[in-house]
Amino acid sequence: MPALLYYITDRRQFRGDAKEQERRLLAKIGECAAAGVDYIQLREKDLHARALEDLAYQAMAALRNSKTRLLINSRIDVALAAGAHGIHLPAQDLLASEARAIFSRAGVAKPIIGVSAHAEEEMAYAEAHGADLAVFAPVFEKDGNENPSGLRQLRQICGRRHAASQMPVFALGGVTLQNAKQCLEAGAAGIAGIRLLQENEAQTIVDALRAT
Repeated sequence: MPALLYYITDRRQFRGDAKEQERRLLAKIGECAAAGVDYIQLREKDLHARALEDLAYQAMAALRNSKTRLLINSRIDVALAAGAHGIHLPAQDLLASEARAIFSRAGVAKPIIGVSAHAEEEMAYAEAHGADLAVFAPVFEKDGNENPSGLRQLRQICGRRHAASQMPVFALGGVTLQNAKQCLEAGAAGIAGIRLLQENEAQTIVDALRAT
């Protein structure tokens, strides 16, 4: 099965003033959607609710006519207001089941609930509470070198999950085109990244990883 791709945004890594960074981010979101990236997590944690909501509206517009799904980091209120496809919950945040209940009360029946996990226990707990996907980190260090325990933990998590499980696990943290194959061979369903997609041509990355 082809690798799934998950882009995590960080507009402050782009050059230019605030307006130019936002312009570049929205262009990258559109580029990722056109390239077939499966999920985009809008993770602009420094923005207050109104500014984040405005950015989320524009991000949704950039995804129009694509199959890419937009998840808002942590802010269910913003996700609901902007009509995003779901939410990504950091570790130690709400339970996936609690987030789903909030969406349900707002009339959204099937939001996508993603979670961050850093250990096998967190992964199992998130899945038990109905998370749709999980991002495991860190697998590698920022320079691409192996984290002494990261790849081993990823392999254990993916290897011990029962066959009936439907929750895909994404590998995050220092993943490059050179080491991504190790993550997929360890059982990850896909690759998540900030710089991997933000600093490179999205189509090149998508094609390379799906050919791995």
